[in-house]
Amino acid sequence: MRTIIAAAAALAFAQGFATSALADTIDEVTSKGIVLNVQGMDIDVTYTPDGKFTAMDGQVTGEWRRDGDKLCTKSNFDPNEQCVEYPKDKKSGDSFELVGPQGAATIKIK
Repeated sequence: MRTIIAAAAALAFAQGFATSALADTIDEVTSKGIVLNVQGMDIDVTYTPDGKFTAMDGQVTGEWRRDGDKLCTKSNFDPNEQCVEYPKDKKSGDSFELVGPQGAATIKIK
């Protein structure tokens, strides 16, 4: 079960969600972290300034980088880099939904 949920979290990171974005939301996400809700399960995601992230109590690890208005990630569950645009003007405490080919994920900035 944990493997399925970890894989779902990795897929949510990797989806090419289609929304508009500004760098301020990405700054908030990468400096404060997020809670990713996938299929009713909250997954805590922590980013570090050196371009790494962890989720699922360390079961999901990976790298992140900014590409303009996109957050690009790759992980131990999906080594192919995927870049995602985030909605603009979001800050700590805000929640928003991203929808991609695999379904929806709700993001809450810590």
